Amino acid sequence: MTGPSRSGGSRAGLERLARLGPRTDRGRLLLVLLLVAAVTAFTATVPLLRGFFDLRVYYGTVHTWAHHGGRIYDYRVPGTVYGFTYPPFAAVAMLPLALLGRAAAIAVSLLVNLAALTAVLWILAGPGRRRDWYRWALCLCLLALFEPLRDTFSFGQVNLVLLALVLVDCLLLTTGRGRWAGAGIGLAAAVKLTPALFIGLLLLAGRRRAAALATAVAAAATGLAAWADPAASRFYWTEALWDTGRVGRLDYVSNQSLQGVLARLGEPGRPLWASAVLLTLGVWAWRARRAAVAGDWPAAFALTGIAACLVSPVTWVHHLVWLLPSFAVLVRAGRPRIAGALYAVLCTSVVWLWSGDASGLGGFLGANAYVWVSLGLLFALPAGQPRADRPPLARSASATAPAPSPVSPATTAAGDQSESSSEAGAPAAATGAADGSAREGGRSPSSEPTGSTCPAAAKPQSSSARASSYTVSPPSA
Repeated sequence: MTGPSRSGGSRAGLERLARLGPRTDRGRLLLVLLLVAAVTAFTATVPLLRGFFDLRVYYGTVHTWAHHGGRIYDYRVPGTVYGFTYPPFAAVAMLPLALLGRAAAIAVSLLVNLAALTAVLWILAGPGRRRDWYRWALCLCLLALFEPLRDTFSFGQVNLVLLALVLVDCLLLTTGRGRWAGAGIGLAAAVKLTPALFIGLLLLAGRRRAAALATAVAAAATGLAAWADPAASRFYWTEALWDTGRVGRLDYVSNQSLQGVLARLGEPGRPLWASAVLLTLGVWAWRARRAAVAGDWPAAFALTGIAACLVSPVTWVHHLVWLLPSFAVLVRAGRPRIAGALYAVLCTSVVWLWSGDASGLGGFLGANAYVWVSLGLLFALPAGQPRADRPPLARSASATAPAPSPVSPATTAAGDQSESSSEAGAPAAATGAADGSAREGGRSPSSEPTGSTCPAAAKPQSSSARASSYTVSPPSA
């Protein structure tokens, strides 16, 4: 199929979807109110809150470090074996928590994550589609069902903030303003190691300046942390980084990475995992480079987020917020039904049905369902379409682009200093997500850091024997 006809098919598909909903403002308002009521009932009846467990880790760590002279990697949440596992710069960045009480810290976490989600959606939406209240209301209702996003908020996690930082660089590259591209990636990589793969994307795309800036920012942030606490930095880079036991059990069902699949099969050995990682990175490098060379930065960034989740030794369910850009790319490419089906799977919490026993064919397929979604996206995500397929650049779109259809937000993507771009739909405008979430029954909540609506499996002790005295008597606040 030629490029123009495929682009026309995408627009026709979006228009057909728009005609399925009410056309009057009153009808749209009624639909939104009904959806809000349904989402509210869902969140009120299905146990979702995880007790802000990860925020408790951050909060206790920085309070112990700042006020009691404790060591960053010694703190444990009282009654558990879980402590801080991020690079030292993450603790430096979270130091403002030391000025807050526990309730204020929760409020700040919610506000920061909400701001990050707004930024992510704003970037993915694109010009001309950011003021449609109806589309945004539908999008937010669907996002409330997305399990990785639900867990990000209720754990008090930081991955949404890191995704926003990375997508800022995507926006800069897309719009041809790449002078400062790389700074967001560098900051994100200094907080957690997973976003460092985006530096590899910049190198694959020949954006050496951006890659150098990202590396310099990450190195500077890491150096600042080493200056602030040399002992913590030395311990992390020589010991903690290589000890996956500090994070949790590799075969725990929440670990939706390639390593998690192998561990649940009883094959946690490094040689087999390394081979799987190399094959995955090979596919990623081939597809992401083609997308970047074609100027399809949204697809290139989406593929990199997918690959990072797959190759990381531990990818908890809440880490899968990195898949959100891929749904925008699918909608942009005129494949909303596929986006809706995959999105629905990630709304169901289906993997937790095998939290107790992942053996057999059913366990292999069901307990790793999110991994199969990630692999499918890695191999089949539309990417690198010819420049002729894409509408004009954002800065001239107001004069040439047709009026936006009342469906999910879309983003405009442009190549490296090119005059062409791609429309990208909002990540959550995938149809069928609500139907998928209906399969999720009410289950008892878990307070585990990787917990779900099912009780968590037992976790191993951390291999670090250096426990802070504040484990028993945590700092008050």
